[in-house]
Amino acid sequence: MTTASTTATKTSTTADDAPLKAERSLGARIAARAGGGAMRIFLVLVALFWLMPTIGLLLSSLRGSDDIAASGWWKVFTAPSQLTFDNYATLLDNSTITHSLLSTVMITVPATVLVVVIGSLAGYAFAWMEFPGRDWWFLVVVGLLVVPVQVALVPVSKLFGAVGIFETTFGVIIFHTAFGLPFAIFLLRNFFAEIPRELLEAARLDGAGEIRLFTRVVMPLGGPAIASLGIFQFLWVWNDMLVALIFADSDSPPITVALQQQVRQFGNNIDVLAPGAFVSMVIPLAVFFAFQRQFVSGVMAGAVK
Repeated sequence: MTTASTTATKTSTTADDAPLKAERSLGARIAARAGGGAMRIFLVLVALFWLMPTIGLLLSSLRGSDDIAASGWWKVFTAPSQLTFDNYATLLDNSTITHSLLSTVMITVPATVLVVVIGSLAGYAFAWMEFPGRDWWFLVVVGLLVVPVQVALVPVSKLFGAVGIFETTFGVIIFHTAFGLPFAIFLLRNFFAEIPRELLEAARLDGAGEIRLFTRVVMPLGGPAIASLGIFQFLWVWNDMLVALIFADSDSPPITVALQQQVRQFGNNIDVLAPGAFVSMVIPLAVFFAFQRQFVSGVMAGAVK
């Protein structure tokens, strides 16, 4: 009797678990299919949807002003003869746009390099060097993260005017550097602090000083975080318009301000605006894709730590 009842119990249990197993297997099959071709197709469609404005701007930059006024950019799929590079030839002949691109490079590159270099040195100091008030100074840096740019526009304008750097390229670089440093120091300090102490102590036992320790050990290990910081800073400065509109030299404005000024005559020079906007957008995209591997490595390293 006991054996029979046990067998019956197992049979009933197996019968009850059968629907659950079938349900689990069905869910597993759906999950497997979702992670396969169907999901890839969905992600490709989402990517194309987000890229549609960029594609539209590119095709508009390759059309004449009459064609742009007559129809939308999708017309090129039925009339590919509309595509021409004359707009880019006109863009190169526009001294305002070409000078603004040069001004943007002269602002963006120094502001990015200064933030990366100073932020790396300060991050290492806050992470591994002992000095009076280190933790309090770091709290001050963290507090500066919440200060919006708009709050500092008026006082900084008065300060720059007093020292003679208002409406100069140098003033814009200083402003971007100052407001980029708090985030840079916070990011790199937290990243450098995760480096194993034993590794630094071993380097010190081998006779490495602070400078050699920073350049030979910390910098190579912090490459992904530094690359991520550089990309963030470059994109922020390149796409900035508010600071450039106030502090930049009106005779040599960055590309964002130059395009805004061209909008006032939109009906007359759309053939310059479209390629100018595309060039101003494609350069930061090229920088991002060129360093995307380091960017992803930095983000993943931060997520794991």
